[in-house]
Amino acid sequence: MLPPLDTGFDEAEVLCAARDRFWSGGYAATSVDDLVAATGLGKGSLYGAFGDKHQLYLRVFDEYCSRVVRIAHRALDGADAGAYQRLCTYVTDVVESAARDTARRGCLLTSWVAAAQREGQLDAAADPRQLATLLHAVQRGAGALAKAGWDPAALRGLAVTALASLPRSPAV
Repeated sequence: MLPPLDTGFDEAEVLCAARDRFWSGGYAATSVDDLVAATGLGKGSLYGAFGDKHQLYLRVFDEYCSRVVRIAHRALDGADAGAYQRLCTYVTDVVESAARDTARRGCLLTSWVAAAQREGQLDAAADPRQLATLLHAVQRGAGALAKAGWDPAALRGLAVTALASLPRSPAV
């Protein structure tokens, strides 16, 4: 196996900077020039390492979701003894983190829902936060069901059903 290429930058730092830029401005309002400024990379390096803006956003979103799961796992994993205290600490920490977010950047999933509304694919009258909460609950629930041994086809069906329940734009 070949060693990883030396890209000359810390990928995690670049993804974090891009995440914060997308988070603050939203996907549609974030230009490639904004991402270049936020990450410190040139356009060629950005494209070479991550592809286009959409591909970078998907990488950012994937890393964000993975990080959230890692944090929850670290906070909640352990023996039965102390489980309630770990649960209380984790929930309190999540709430405190949300309270400290004075920029009120919101949820990346909400940004995706809002983008689909602006594009006319989802009903603009629907609350994007509520729709994102529904999708987030489905994602987390699917993860729990997968660990409980659910059939992959049933999990895929859950995703299809959840997406089909989203209110489509009347024009679609």
